[in-house]
Amino acid sequence: MSWAGQVTLDDVGAVADAVVDHVERIVRQHARFVFGVAYSVLRNREDAEDAAQETFLRLLRQRNLADIRDIRLWLARVAWRVAVDRIRKHREQSADDTPEFMENVADAAPGAEQVVLERQMKALLDRMIVGLPRELRDVVLLTTVQEMSSSDVAEVLGIPEGSVRQRLFRARQILREKMLSAINPGPR
Repeated sequence: MSWAGQVTLDDVGAVADAVVDHVERIVRQHARFVFGVAYSVLRNREDAEDAAQETFLRLLRQRNLADIRDIRLWLARVAWRVAVDRIRKHREQSADDTPEFMENVADAAPGAEQVVLERQMKALLDRMIVGLPRELRDVVLLTTVQEMSSSDVAEVLGIPEGSVRQRLFRARQILREKMLSAINPGPR
């Protein structure tokens, strides 16, 4: 700005460049995290990439970046909401990743039984997580897959932190029971 209190075009350009540089640093620092949050909801790479891009566009449109207290948490909240909105718009999208699972099994080299078993167990667990009630699934995906703290999950989902812990505990109980019955299908 000039000393006379008038803003010049050069001043506006310098501020705009500084904002773009700041947003670019944020994108570089948090792109994988934002993609991961979106992917944990959408379960589709292309949709998750679109949701991540929309999240960063919303960041760019944010009027005052200084008002954002915790940028990582803000990004997680926005990415989560964008992804959930995409699901609402595209209900026909299947949550079952069986074709992807089958490709991974086909890629296993002969004699790699352990690798196949681990992939099968992971796919089974992924299907079980997807099969959880929504309020439990959301907490599991954010705490376990995205490694967010219970306080961050509480803020993203807009629920008390105690509820996050209770839901996570209940989800783990259900998953443990389902996994045990899948491994040992006989009477218990």
